[in-house]
Amino acid sequence: MSPDLLDLPEDLPVPVDDGAADHLDGTTLPSVALPATDGSAVDLAALRGRTVVYAYPRTGEPGKGPLVADWDTIPGARGCTPESCGFRDHHGELAALGTRVYGVSTQDTAYQQAAVANLSLPFALLSDHGLELTRALSLPTFEAAGQTLLRRLTMVIEDAVVTHVWYPVFPPDRHAGDVLAWLRSRPG
Repeated sequence: MSPDLLDLPEDLPVPVDDGAADHLDGTTLPSVALPATDGSAVDLAALRGRTVVYAYPRTGEPGKGPLVADWDTIPGARGCTPESCGFRDHHGELAALGTRVYGVSTQDTAYQQAAVANLSLPFALLSDHGLELTRALSLPTFEAAGQTLLRRLTMVIEDAVVTHVWYPVFPPDRHAGDVLAWLRSRPG
């Protein structure tokens, strides 16, 4: 993996909480089946137990530049690869707590499958390319290069109910550790 995708500049703008995710805590998930990188379709509302779902704008492509020239100036845009690697690195500890992990973006499944392979992710990424879950939950988004992208947030879902939300997420490279610490303090 190229260091340009893993290293975060020290001067990244910090996203502010604009209230766009305030409605999510306590929400019962709608039934929406999303294509997963492992070939399955995952309906988060049908899962029992505890699941962590981190939403991210988009993973970068090795050897390619950012989606738009000012990507690093968009608060919360940069850091999807380090965030995913954090969840990868803590996956065993999260699984030991009985917690499933999924990442979700609006990228298509083929693009996400390349990311899973390149990053050696031990969990599936979910594609909301059609924006079904995004619209059903009114997830916060932004536009870049004509694409609708998710703002970075993480939900803890227990038996189809959102029980905790991190929004905005910053810094993304340390976020998985923060989620793990929170889960350890609240055994499921």
